[in-house]
Amino acid sequence: MQALLRLTYTEFKLLLREPAAVFFTLAFPVLVVLLFGSIFGGYPVRGTPLTTIDLYTPAYTGLVIGTVALIGLPTTLASYRERGVLRRLRATPLGPTRILAAHVLVNFVMTLAGIGLLITAAALFLGLQMPHAPGMVFIAITLSSLSFFAVGFLVASLFPSVRVAQAVGQAVFFPMFFLSGSALPLDQMPGWLRSVSDYIPLTYVVRLVQEVWIGDGWNWMAAAILLAILALATLLTARVFRWE
Repeated sequence: MQALLRLTYTEFKLLLREPAAVFFTLAFPVLVVLLFGSIFGGYPVRGTPLTTIDLYTPAYTGLVIGTVALIGLPTTLASYRERGVLRRLRATPLGPTRILAAHVLVNFVMTLAGIGLLITAAALFLGLQMPHAPGMVFIAITLSSLSFFAVGFLVASLFPSVRVAQAVGQAVFFPMFFLSGSALPLDQMPGWLRSVSDYIPLTYVVRLVQEVWIGDGWNWMAAAILLAILALATLLTARVFRWE
C-alpha cells in the first residue's frame, strides 16, 4: 500500500506540471458552466422547486469525466509507453497492478477536483442547489468515472502513439459531449438527435448523475449500462494492453 501511495503521489505531481491537463480538468469546466449557465440557467422548472441550472450542472460532470478519461489518461499512458517509462516501471517490484491503480487514483482525484470546482462555481455564481443525497451522487460519479477510465485504458492500448491516442480520444469525446446532454440540454435538440443520444455512453453518465442529484432516484438502466461498459472495456484492455 505504501508503494502504491508513493507512486500515486509522484504521478500526481507530474500531472500538475502539465498546464494543458490542469486547465482542461480544473478551469475549462468552470468556464463552461458559467457560460452555459448564464445562457440557459436560472429559469424555473415547471412543477418543481428547481431551476435549469440544477439540471444542467450535474450534466456538466460528464465534461470533466470525459476529458480526464478519454483525453488525459490515454495521452499520458501513450507518452509513457513511447518513452519507455511503462517498460521500466513494469520491471520494478511495484508490479503492473499497482502501476495501473496509481493512474486510476490520480485521475480520479483530478476528476473529483474538477467536479468540485464546477459545483462550487455554479453554487456561488448561479444559485445551484446542493443534492439531497450527496453520498449517492458520489457513488454515481465514481461508477461513471471508473467506466470511462476503462475506456481510456482501452484507447491507450489500441493506439500506442501519443498523437494517435490523443486524436482518437478527442474524436470519441467531443461528439459524445455535444450529443449526450452534457454540453447542451437534450430538450433543446431536434428529436432525431435525442434518439441518437440513446446510443452514446456519456448520455448514461449524465442521466445517472443528474437524476440522483435532483432527487429522482437511482437510474438502474444507466447504472447497468455503465457497469457493462466497465466490464467489457476492462476485459478487452487486459487482453490487448501493451507495456512497450
